Amino acid sequence: MVSMTDEILKRLEARLDRRSFLRGSSLSAAALLGVAAASPLVVFAQEQDKRQTDKKTDGEKKDEPTDKEKDGSSDEDPTKVTKLDADGNEYRECPQCGSNMYRQGRTWTCENCGYSYIE
Repeated sequence: MVSMTDEILKRLEARLDRRSFLRGSSLSAAALLGVAAASPLVVFAQEQDKRQTDKKTDGEKKDEPTDKEKDGSSDEDPTKVTKLDADGNEYRECPQCGSNMYRQGRTWTCENCGYSYIE
């Protein structure tokens, strides 16, 4: 019977020596630290998802008409619409700054920022 107990003790010692104990402890400590470090990231991601869904639901509300619905011209670009000022000169709205653009030959040039394009 003594030999049987000795064999069992040897097998247990082989499975659990100092090195394997420390390796197991370090792995469990690393796992705990990993979970602790990842939990704020998960909470942050959930908050971001919640904000995006809130924005989507806000965008789906059709209580107020959009700018295109107010103007009534949904297919025309407001920067391509030619208007007349008080002196009778043609002008357009600058897509960069919103100021007036005047025509010089084939080129439309903004009086404020200098943005220009050829028509």
